[in-house]
Amino acid sequence: MSDFFEIDFLDVQSVNSGDAIPLRYQLNGNIYIHVVDGGYQETGEHVVKHIRTYYGKPTFIDNVVVTHPDGDHAGGLRRVLEEFDIGTLWMLRPWLYADELIDRFSRFTSVDNLIIRLKELYPNIAALEKLAIEKQVTISEPFQGARIGEFIVMAPSKSRYLDLVVESDKTPESAKEKQQTPAASIGNLIEKTVAKAISFLKAVWGIETFSAEETSFENEMSVIQYASICDKRILLTGDAGRTGLSEAADYAPDVGLMLPHIDYFQVPHHGSRRNVSTEILDRWLGPRLSSKPAEGEEIFEAIISASKKDKDHPRKAVIRATIHRGGATFTFAKAPELCSGHNAPVRAGWVPAPNSLYPEEQEE
Repeated sequence: MSDFFEIDFLDVQSVNSGDAIPLRYQLNGNIYIHVVDGGYQETGEHVVKHIRTYYGKPTFIDNVVVTHPDGDHAGGLRRVLEEFDIGTLWMLRPWLYADELIDRFSRFTSVDNLIIRLKELYPNIAALEKLAIEKQVTISEPFQGARIGEFIVMAPSKSRYLDLVVESDKTPESAKEKQQTPAASIGNLIEKTVAKAISFLKAVWGIETFSAEETSFENEMSVIQYASICDKRILLTGDAGRTGLSEAADYAPDVGLMLPHIDYFQVPHHGSRRNVSTEILDRWLGPRLSSKPAEGEEIFEAIISASKKDKDHPRKAVIRATIHRGGATFTFAKAPELCSGHNAPVRAGWVPAPNSLYPEEQEE
């Protein structure tokens, strides 16, 4: 069989979105399995079943990547580690750098105490670490420049990651752990309620409006991976925000990636307006086209892993933006699972997914 790859985006089957992305590729007769995130803890069994059903009932997975510590990405990987032999688990553990960070936390004078606190604050990856150690699985750091099979880590750099750990709302600084006064709590509740009351406006082709807010520091920790397989460029973004995507774009020339041009683009954070901008999308995907390309003549594929039950994702502005640049855009709205690839083995019962329709309105 010729070289191929197949990337599966699984619905995490929750009212909230998450990522569970198993993928398989063959190069020079060798087959590799690579899993990126596993959704929620309850999603793990679905990931295991999918791999056994469509990847030839393997017992070994080459690489498992935790993009960032959120439960909708890391939770289901516990089951994957339990059910398969794993070559390498790739994840960032902030407590490994406690000796480098301690001077930035005025509350702590003991590295050991900081390690304990960081493990408490990031329980999902602490649990994965414990399980991996029990199973004698190698754990490696997916910092910028690391190679994970055919994939290269584009972001984060170590220095930016350490900054994010300090800046995170989960930081162990006492000032951020003080309880809010009742008035402050009520104010935040009102702010969140207002934020959800989004209105929509009709918008002509090419107009783009994104949120002025930035995504969370935890999302910005996301591991961004790039690979060229079968001469197709693949970018997996996790929940990365504008800063992470910019850092990755700055690094692209170092790995021989000339932008803009991506063939398979995972839209970050389930299609959130806080993670992308016109400038960022221009860098990665190219400028906006003068009109929508005809069906079948799209330039790239954009995949948005937003649960069908998720009322907040994907945002219409983000769907519009990918189509503006010539993308064939796919969501879980009309398909429970999505598979993209090249020369991949035919699957019985799988049919082409319909493209997302172009929204004639977007969030104000």
